[in-house]
This record gives sequence, C-alpha cells and structure tokens, in this order.
Amino acid sequence: MTDQDTHLVLERLLRLRERREPLVAQIAEWVGAGIIEGRLEPGQDLNSVDLSHRFDTSRTPVREALMLLEQEGLVEMKARRRPRVAAPSLQDIRDIYQVRKNLLSMLAGLLVDRASDEELGELRTRVERMRKLADDGDVDAYFWSHVLLQERMTEIVGNPTLKQILDSLALRTLMLRHLSLTRTGRLAYSIDDQERLLQACEERDGELASALIAGATVRAQRAVEEQLEQDAVARKPVRRRRAAS
Repeated sequence: MTDQDTHLVLERLLRLRERREPLVAQIAEWVGAGIIEGRLEPGQDLNSVDLSHRFDTSRTPVREALMLLEQEGLVEMKARRRPRVAAPSLQDIRDIYQVRKNLLSMLAGLLVDRASDEELGELRTRVERMRKLADDGDVDAYFWSHVLLQERMTEIVGNPTLKQILDSLALRTLMLRHLSLTRTGRLAYSIDDQERLLQACEERDGELASALIAGATVRAQRAVEEQLEQDAVARKPVRRRRAAS
C-alpha cells in the first residue's frame, strides 16, 4: 500500500476531483486521512488558524475542506464552537455495523455467484500480500489494503446500487475499521477471516461466505466497542483520597 493508493481511495470517496480549488482537496485529504488513521482523535478540536498556517493559506479553504468532511460525517461543526473530529455514539456505531454486516453478506454471496476463477485468483494474490503485512504488524498498510480488497470485490460483483450504498457508509466506517485493527491480536484475526472468506468463495459456497463475512464484521464491531471503552477509562480522572485527619 502506497501513499498514492491512500490518495486515490480518499479522492474517490470524497469526490475531490469535483473540487475547483486544489488546496481545498489537499486539506480535506490530509485531515480525512488523519482522522481515519487515528492521528486526529474523536472529539479533538480542529483549529482553522493552525491548519491555515500548515497549508500557508487563508482560513477560507480550510473551512471549505472541513465543511466537506462534515458532510461525510468525519467532522462536527457547530455554532460558536471550534470544528472538531466527529465522535460517533455507541448507538451510531452499532447501527452502522448492523447495516454494514447485511450489505457485506450480500456482497459475499454475489461474489461467489459472479466472480470468475481468474478474478478469485487476483483476490487470492491480494490476500497473500495482506498476510505479509499482518505478520509484519503494519496496521496502516494492512488497513488500506483491506479497503482496496473490498472495493475490488464490489467492482467484480458489478452491482452499482450495492456499491453506491457501501460508498455512502465508507467514510463513516473507515475510522472505526482502522480503530478495530489497533486492538492487540486483531490483525491476525482479520487476515484469518479474509483467508477463510476467500476459500469459501473458491469453493463456491455462498452461504458460508456470507456467514463468514458477517461474523468478521461483528468481531470488528466488538473490537471497536472494547477500544472505545478502554480509551474512556484511560481518560477518566483518578480521584485522590483525602488524608485522614
């Protein structure tokens, strides 16, 4: 996975080619990648002055970029408050993953029916490269490779409506998907899931493929919830006991 691959994913999902001002696209991509990869944390303020200094520009392109990210659910902008990284609620996360689980189950079933042997061979090559990244513990490279793997699956299936719906959820879920992979042991579980899924597709077992991807999605959701709970505990201030008089 290269920086160019990351750029292409975000360019498509954020529709950056439609932006007339290249600087707006550059800022949106930088902030978006930072949010997705966890360098900018949920609830963190996004200081438009600092961003304008970073990109050597006025605050107008910064605001336009943040408004673009707000439309995609990555940034929150409220009156009389600084923009900040969106912090989805636990119910938001559960709702997103419930929808995603069912969509991916459909995707897996269609993949079994429609993918050629050659296309499954291409997916096998991708998964083999992902195994190396997982073994190396390279979370970011593995994550983006996984994103591209699922994008390729949707292309192979050739259902524009399904692809459009998955794309509409993509940016809201990328941050959560990356977060789930930061849990100890999650890379190993994830790549095992991908290998089992691909084997089911190669064996043309649509029911099993759908069940496997649904199970993997549920496990990813649990990892997100566990990580958020752990982060909340870490941020909770420790109360000091008063010394006995």
